[in-house]
Amino acid sequence: MPAFEPNEMIARYKDRAAAVRKRPLPPVAGEERQLFIAQAETDFMDFAIIGDAEATLDDGVLTLRIDLKSPRS
Repeated sequence: MPAFEPNEMIARYKDRAAAVRKRPLPPVAGEERQLFIAQAETDFMDFAIIGDAEATLDDGVLTLRIDLKSPRS
């Protein structure tokens, strides 16, 4: 098994956040459309937060440091 690289994981989350932003809306309407949009917003937020993290791996313990005070662009 290859060694775990936290910064590669962070990069994958950044890619996922970008993919959610580009995700097309399926052909749904009404309440289902709103649920899809709400889920996409939640997915983006979650992926973007992890994508902005600073990761350290010490003695097998992964620590993600995330500054929630900084403004999002």
